[in-house]
Amino acid sequence: MSRRALKAVLVDLSGTLHIEDAAVPGAQDALARLRRAPVSVKFVTNTTKECKRYLLERLQKLNFDIEERELFTSLTAARNLLEQRKVRPLLLVEDSALEDFAGIETADPNAVVIGLAPDHFDYQTLNKAFRLILGGAPLIAIHKARYYKRTDGLALGPGPFVTGLEYATDCQAAVVGKPEKTFFLEALRDLNCFPEEAIMIGDVSADARDDIGGAQKTGMLGILVKTGKYRAGDEGKIDPQPYLTCENFPQAVDHILQNLISQEVI
Repeated sequence: MSRRALKAVLVDLSGTLHIEDAAVPGAQDALARLRRAPVSVKFVTNTTKECKRYLLERLQKLNFDIEERELFTSLTAARNLLEQRKVRPLLLVEDSALEDFAGIETADPNAVVIGLAPDHFDYQTLNKAFRLILGGAPLIAIHKARYYKRTDGLALGPGPFVTGLEYATDCQAAVVGKPEKTFFLEALRDLNCFPEEAIMIGDVSADARDDIGGAQKTGMLGILVKTGKYRAGDEGKIDPQPYLTCENFPQAVDHILQNLISQEVI
């Protein structure tokens, strides 16, 4: 597939720019340098534990120059699907994420939506979801991450719980977040940009196939960074292999500026 001039850079958040409430060293300055280049920048995340407003506040407290319109989250993608299907979901998401579903009818649910919801992954709630699905309710996974990185170490993501319900009900979940092709295409849509004109920077996002593998299968280039959830050898799990593996986000930005953008226009 022939490449076109680079027009957009998609950037993951957790594990790439920050880990919980700590920024990756040098990430703010690197983002400022990237913004001075003639490319659009958009931030794409599978984070489901907090609404877009809380996420933006977290990033701004870490001194990242980011606007709400530049954020595209899997919560947004999930809400869009609920509106399209006109269903009433049982929302298994953290209370801090509910704001992004404001106005969605949830009484007498006829669909099940699962995000990262440690406080709701108890037997009674999961059994309620199980019975709804058996009764014909669609199962919608905001994403199927196996695990994620916390300051105290790796922790189970929503993927194992989604897979458990799939197994118990003999059904297949509809997945709306990364690594789904539709997620990346929707993120690029308002940038007037083809996948061949974009690049994705991300960490392993629960496993090395999510951010980078999904982006590359969509037609984008992918740069894997060794921060966040990266473990030695993760790049070998990605098919096709990452365009590039870097130590961190600043190094990825350096490569883009030095190799993928004409120096005459920087």
